[in-house]
Amino acid sequence: MISLTDNIPWMTALANDLDYGQVFVEQLKNYAEPGDVLIAISGSGNSKNVLEAVSWANEHGLMTIGMTGRPGGDLGKLAKSVLFVESSHMGQIEDGHFLAQHMIGYYFMEADNA
Repeated sequence: MISLTDNIPWMTALANDLDYGQVFVEQLKNYAEPGDVLIAISGSGNSKNVLEAVSWANEHGLMTIGMTGRPGGDLGKLAKSVLFVESSHMGQIEDGHFLAQHMIGYYFMEADNA
């Protein structure tokens, strides 16, 4: 599992050389393989760089999961599976995403111990 937001120098170089909408797609081109899972997070569901990554992932055989608030924006329509936080309040949406991320992390930590 890797986070595409961890390498800030690479992200800023991509944003400078291409545009900020491509910072995740260009990383996926290096790391992703068909059958991988992309978890895409956008409170509004309309973040261009997230949508570009999900579109690319869908076209290249990845499973895409979107995490967003209601109504979900374009991410809610584009991702193959979606976890909606039933709120339009960004703070509550982010709290819901935080909890979901922890649950996913603990699932994998416990699976490794089994």
